[in-house]
Amino acid sequence: MNALTAKLQASPLLARVLPFVVFLVLTSCQGSLGPESHFWVYLAKCVIGAWMIWVTWPLVSEMRWAISFEALIAGTLVFILWVALDVLYPKFSQPNDSWDLQKHFGSPSVIVWFFAGVRLVGSTLLVPMLEEVFYRSFLYRYILAPNWIFTAYNSFAVKPFLITSIVFGFTHQQWLAGIVCGMIYQLLVIRTNRIADAITAHAVTNLLLGAWVITQGFGYADKPQWHFW
Repeated sequence: MNALTAKLQASPLLARVLPFVVFLVLTSCQGSLGPESHFWVYLAKCVIGAWMIWVTWPLVSEMRWAISFEALIAGTLVFILWVALDVLYPKFSQPNDSWDLQKHFGSPSVIVWFFAGVRLVGSTLLVPMLEEVFYRSFLYRYILAPNWIFTAYNSFAVKPFLITSIVFGFTHQQWLAGIVCGMIYQLLVIRTNRIADAITAHAVTNLLLGAWVITQGFGYADKPQWHFW
């Protein structure tokens, strides 16, 4: 661990990229050991992700929370757009219902609510930190300027704005909503000059989306919405 910490301290790039890459690799492993491993690997991913955040927290000063009116509005707006746009554009694959907890575990039970809680916590508290630090702090500024680590968060240029938003969008099945989402979060950072606002906005979006999935998926609606997870 000391060797890893030393490497992260020596490399601002590694401190912002490695946690995201590790999280991404673990995501690709979900379901690889059978359908139920989708959930257990996610749990392991959350534990490892939380540990990576704990290790990099002192090294990445922008990995913080900031409660602001703009962040709350942006996060809510993205949630509305994410759901509203879903039927309006083609997807590159069939809707993924791998998080359909009732299909895997039956009627709501302790294990069902446990994994629903794990997913809600992971997507609300861990994912925003890892993704926003990677996309908004590292990738955007890395494309923008060679001395990216010294570049202000509110610096605007069309090229990194579009590339970062498109890359962010296409890492999601809901690619169009993802691109719009990436643009809104990036504009929020440019407006406030803080990554923290985007982290909070992202958390608000994922919290609302998680609540939507749970209420729609456990018999409270005619059509479950597990594909949003």
